Amino acid sequence: MSEKKEVDVNAMPLSAAELRQEVIRREMEEMEKQAKAKSVQEQKLANFAADFLKNHVSEADIQTVRRTVAAAVQNGKFEAMVYSFSSDLCSDSGRAINSGDKNWPDTLQGKAKEFYDRYQKFGKPQGYRLKAMIISFPGGMPGDVGFFLNWGSDIGA
Repeated sequence: MSEKKEVDVNAMPLSAAELRQEVIRREMEEMEKQAKAKSVQEQKLANFAADFLKNHVSEADIQTVRRTVAAAVQNGKFEAMVYSFSSDLCSDSGRAINSGDKNWPDTLQGKAKEFYDRYQKFGKPQGYRLKAMIISFPGGMPGDVGFFLNWGSDIGA
């Protein structure tokens, strides 16, 4: 059982100024917590962007795509999102993808370009289709791009 805390009903309550200071202190703590979380997220995004633009598609990246496809097949799906990245990492910030421009692959950079080239070399000849779509619109602007690999029938496509 929890112990009841004795309250001195004759003691003076905290002043309104003290309560205001406590509210402000808690708000400041929350703002600091949010700023720290934002900083961590910004660093993660910066690290992702640096890796995306400087490094090559790794064996681990390819294995992730294969696991994603296998899981989709297990679930009876004919399509899976196999990769995503910020539209800011496209040369036009995702405008060609968003508008359905047939030349959208020309705007790809870094790993996205490599993934697309791998699709052209290995996936397309095997009957796969690849589409790129904007999958989020923060503030009404293109956010993340998703690459969707499809292995369904061409009938009705």
